Amino acid sequence: MIYSFRIVSDEADDFKREIKIDAEASFIELRDAICQSCGWSVGQMSSVFLCNSGWEKQKEVTLEDMGGDELTRNLYLMRDTALADLMELKGQRMLFTFDYLTDRSLFMELTDIDPSKNLIDAICSYSKGDAPQQEIDIDDLDLQSDAIAALAADAEMDIDDDAMYADDSIDGLDSDMSYDDYDNIY
Repeated sequence: MIYSFRIVSDEADDFKREIKIDAEASFIELRDAICQSCGWSVGQMSSVFLCNSGWEKQKEVTLEDMGGDELTRNLYLMRDTALADLMELKGQRMLFTFDYLTDRSLFMELTDIDPSKNLIDAICSYSKGDAPQQEIDIDDLDLQSDAIAALAADAEMDIDDDAMYADDSIDGLDSDMSYDDYDNIY
C-alpha cells in the first residue's frame, strides 16, 4: 500500500513537496525522504506529530527517546514505528518538526492511499520551490519568532486545499498517473 503526503511550509509560500512511500515503511524512512527532498541533513533532531484537523498535536513519533515520565505518555520511535501503525485515514495531518530551537515545522497531510501498489523506497513525486533553511542563525531568531507570532495570530492555521490545489492534482500533475509516469516528468 502506498501513502502520498503533501507537504507545505508556513515560511516559504512557494514550497510544496509530495512524498510517496510504502505504508509499511518506518517514520525514519519518511523523515529521510523529506530531508532528502529539502536538501537537509538527516543528522538533526526531529519529530513527527500526528495532529487533529486543527493542527493540534496528538501523538509524537520521535527520533530519540529523550526520557521523561513513561507512565504519562506513549513513546513512539521513528525507527521502530511503521507508518501504517499510526496512519490509516486519508486526510490525516502531521507536523514534521525539523528545528527544535524555534519549533519550526512542515505541515503534512495524507492525501492518497493506493492499496494496489507497493514501493521499495520512498520517492519525492513533486517538488516546487525552495525549502526553508533547516537551521537559522541565532541572530535571525528574533526575526523568525516575529514571523511565527504573526502566523499564529491568524484565526487558524489550515491548509486551504481549494486555494492551494484547485483540484485533486498537484499544480497540473494528474493524481491518477502511474508511478512510472513520474519518472518521465522529472
